[in-house]
Amino acid sequence: MNFDIPQDLQDYLNELDRFIADTIKPLENENDNIRFFDHRREDARTDWERGGLPNEEWEALLAKAKRLADEAGHYRYPLPKEYGGQEGSNLGMAIIREHFATIGLGLHNDLQNEHSIVGNNVGLLLMIEYGTEEQKAAWIDDLAEGRAGFAFGITEPDHGSDATHMETTAVRDGDEWIINGSKTWNTGIHKAKHDLIFARTSGKAGDGDGITAFLTPTDSEGFKVEEMLWTFNMPTDHGRISMKDVRVPHESIFGGEGRGLGVVQHFFNENRIRQAASSLGAAQFCINESIAYAKERAPFGKPLATNQGIQFPLVELQTQCEMLRALIHKTAWQMDNYGAFSVSDKVSMCNYWANRLCCDAADRAMQVHGGLGYSRHKPFEHIYRHHRRYRITEGAEEIQMRRVAGYLFGFMGQRAPKGVREPAAES
Repeated sequence: MNFDIPQDLQDYLNELDRFIADTIKPLENENDNIRFFDHRREDARTDWERGGLPNEEWEALLAKAKRLADEAGHYRYPLPKEYGGQEGSNLGMAIIREHFATIGLGLHNDLQNEHSIVGNNVGLLLMIEYGTEEQKAAWIDDLAEGRAGFAFGITEPDHGSDATHMETTAVRDGDEWIINGSKTWNTGIHKAKHDLIFARTSGKAGDGDGITAFLTPTDSEGFKVEEMLWTFNMPTDHGRISMKDVRVPHESIFGGEGRGLGVVQHFFNENRIRQAASSLGAAQFCINESIAYAKERAPFGKPLATNQGIQFPLVELQTQCEMLRALIHKTAWQMDNYGAFSVSDKVSMCNYWANRLCCDAADRAMQVHGGLGYSRHKPFEHIYRHHRRYRITEGAEEIQMRRVAGYLFGFMGQRAPKGVREPAAES
């Protein structure tokens, strides 16, 4: 077994580092763009006069960075070659996202809104996999170029993790469907021209089948953004919307009638392993900064680093990082070789532990840095605010743990993939 990063991937990391240094960092420091990354002026990202929405200049800067990355051939790394990508693997994406987060916050990678010069364009991946030929023709180029996008209307005010109990319904009326219901935490709804609305079209509450996804224009009559939800980590692009007799054509169905949950679940594992890698990278950044500071800071006539009270917590965090890194790499490699759902339990392990580890590492970095760590002169409180949300969103850590338990105790009906040892049977 070889645990080294493949040489071609290491070479690509070096290429990305050069692109960041030569192209992205100069843009980050141009025209006071650094204000968006200066933690003392972080509120520059938020337009308080428009209800806490992202500042237009902030979003324009992110879009420019993505265009530059696309022109350089980096932004579409995970996409098939026919769409301008490099057919990047799950292992490649995990290593890249960890690498970026380990560098620290910046225009190259800012996970507050999932921005990165190597894109994780979920909407485009879904369109390539599930779109009809007509939908692909209308959407793929615009999605790839960043000219279009859609929000995801899954979570409801009264139903989060229990998506199969959603109360939003759609009823067919000739060549149209009439949608009624409400959704919350619709990320990106402040600009999206469409919302991918998930609604029950058949079956009963609790059924996995019978939920259909509709590409719903946000300017449809009866579609209303009720409020933008302020969060621990501003600005907000998360909206609560309502739908009253919203009509959409039958052609707006995405992924097949009654098969909506399968659509969104398809890329859950890929998203979760990439997000776990990002949290791992952010945790490593916090540890690295703490070690460097502890060597320099010398209260009472000696460096902090000589104190076991400083050493031991960081040793434990670093040990967890090393173990998690091995599991993430192994899991991503198995996903590439055996399929995205072959190691769902391992993905959930990586995801919930990485998010918790990042929060612990950010908290410890604040402690090591003392008052300075708690201040906005350092990025640790920002990292904590951002990554704390991942212990809730995209499957709360309790849901991830329940998922692992399902496999562990045999409730999921899933066998180990090829090349993975199963637990020994009871005698």
